[in-house]
Amino acid sequence: MKNLILIAISLFTIGNVNASEGIYTFQNNTSAFEFRKIANNSFAVGEKLTYILHYGFIDAGRATLEVEECDKKINGRKLVHAIGKGESLGAFNWFFKVQDRYETYLDAEGMFPWMFIRRVHEGGYEISQDYTFYQHKKEVSDGKKKFNVPHNIQDMISSYYYARTLDFSNAKIGDLFEFNTFMDGEIFPLKIKYLGKETIKIRKGKYQCIKFCPVVQTGRIFKTEEDLQVWISDDENKIPLLAKANILFGSIKMELTKHEGVKNPISKIK
Repeated sequence: MKNLILIAISLFTIGNVNASEGIYTFQNNTSAFEFRKIANNSFAVGEKLTYILHYGFIDAGRATLEVEECDKKINGRKLVHAIGKGESLGAFNWFFKVQDRYETYLDAEGMFPWMFIRRVHEGGYEISQDYTFYQHKKEVSDGKKKFNVPHNIQDMISSYYYARTLDFSNAKIGDLFEFNTFMDGEIFPLKIKYLGKETIKIRKGKYQCIKFCPVVQTGRIFKTEEDLQVWISDDENKIPLLAKANILFGSIKMELTKHEGVKNPISKIK
């Protein structure tokens, strides 16, 4: 599921978030460091997106992504709090119950994370992660160990929001967009291939879309690098509307079923 989460088409999950309190008490001087500025006209506080995950013909799970106001600051810098939740549905709860929660505290101007919180409960499998990002020092800390990373490194949730700020207006079929993500103590280059424009139909109606193929790692889950495809709204929101994945043990589809508080008109065809 890791590759799906990176583009926000996988299940997100629930847990204790008290560990986030430490991010507001950085004692490091960042005044001499010049942070980047990213123009964001794609999402705003109040946006909430709801997805249904299908495994074959079965509704297997529900995922939500929500952007909340954050009244805390880091060294005077405004934050945005984004939360991803995921849960299994119906019969899947009997043999593989999922309740996950992912959180990121994004720099409102730079579109990079200062803190990432991950609580995974999937069957008998559990993960509890808290990463503090020292972007000005090119370091990430998990509380026990520090990792050297590039500037503006992303986490699993911030990657989704940062990708929505990218400019695809002059993209040509086959163009690659790449940025780095920190996950499970490692740096992963996230590559997204532009495949052009298409019209798609989902439960909520028909939409004009931009089509992408996140280049995935083959072997354990995917057969080929292009077994995952994503359609995002062809408008300034750049909301993922549909994702399809062919995996070694079946197929997965995830589609948007509800959107609230979107910043711009959405590319729905009447």
